[in-house]
Amino acid sequence: MSTTLAPAADLLSRRARTGTSSAIRDLLQHAQRPGMISLAGGLPDATRFPLPAIASVAERVVRTQGRRALQYGVTRGEEDTRDACTTLFDDALDADDLVITTGSQQGLDLLGQVLVDPGDIVVCSDPDYVGSLQIFRAHRAALHGVRTTPTGFDTVAFEADLRRGLRPTACYVVPHFHNPSGTRMPRDAREHLAELSSHYGFVLVEDDPYRELHYDGENPTEAVLDPELHVRLRSVSKTLAPGFRIGAMAAPPWLRDAVVSAKQSADLHTSTLTQAIAADCLRADWYPEHIASLRVDHGIRRDVLCSALQREFGDRVRFTHPSGGMFVWVDALDGIDSTELLGHALEENVCFVPGPAFAVDRDLSIALRLNFTNASEDDLREGVARLGRARMRALA
Repeated sequence: MSTTLAPAADLLSRRARTGTSSAIRDLLQHAQRPGMISLAGGLPDATRFPLPAIASVAERVVRTQGRRALQYGVTRGEEDTRDACTTLFDDALDADDLVITTGSQQGLDLLGQVLVDPGDIVVCSDPDYVGSLQIFRAHRAALHGVRTTPTGFDTVAFEADLRRGLRPTACYVVPHFHNPSGTRMPRDAREHLAELSSHYGFVLVEDDPYRELHYDGENPTEAVLDPELHVRLRSVSKTLAPGFRIGAMAAPPWLRDAVVSAKQSADLHTSTLTQAIAADCLRADWYPEHIASLRVDHGIRRDVLCSALQREFGDRVRFTHPSGGMFVWVDALDGIDSTELLGHALEENVCFVPGPAFAVDRDLSIALRLNFTNASEDDLREGVARLGRARMRALA
């Protein structure tokens, strides 16, 4: 008697079968093409990595701490690393308040594991960071999008939703220099959001990887939030180097303990070697000067990109002029569908991320996101000129 074997793909879990690849990660394949100018991925400029300084720290760590730094470590992160990462937060924290994660992306995934059951409501911005949407959808959350305004997440609209009966498990925001819109929430809006969290009993997750990348002289400040319901994620990926994969999560004890348990089964612990190197870098005399130079450099590139857009498209385009971060959000370009425009742009050897990649419920078909930190000033100008030619192709 013969049996018919099921296709091997049928053995995949429901989560694996329904999961989707990130549009941005897929675009990075095009970005590697010779001659391509990429305005797509949220990459820092590798030429700005402080390589000699990091190399010196790495050599010293291996020479003086090698037996410990190359050994298995504790799941919540080495105490020295947790202590160094408290400097990523403005208020008084100590090492016991933090968990070290393999990038803040893992922090988000761990939160999804310990907070979200299928069907639970998670509130986020609309548009919002692709990686967060991917995680919450993978955990089968019911996403509820709140429109962004010129000052970020609209807490007034969110409060109206809550008054009408919305009951979320969590609310996710990028408070400073939001990805993709570039907006920044004022302190009073963040505190309003915290009041809503306390009153309605949902967890407020603030993902803040761009907070140090401010270009117009305004330093981010911590808001007064409910310590029992507030989670903060930080990272060195945008400021030091993403290859370290070092994130830090500040969370209340009831949630922190659950996250550590989930992380044990995920990866045992974040690399002890990169923890030790990153900790020394964060304490180094050269680190503040490195951050200051990034602010000057990125601010110039932002201005170059915005000037090029204005010069090339004039009043045919609307775009943000962010005060920090890595992205300019374009929400109109002659009404051209941005996915269609991308096809023409690839023929002109320039790429970007179409708006629908960031959508929760909104129609973002004429929006797109441009990155300005991973291209030279000349390439930013040329990239916009190529976008102009792609526009002409789309209109032809």
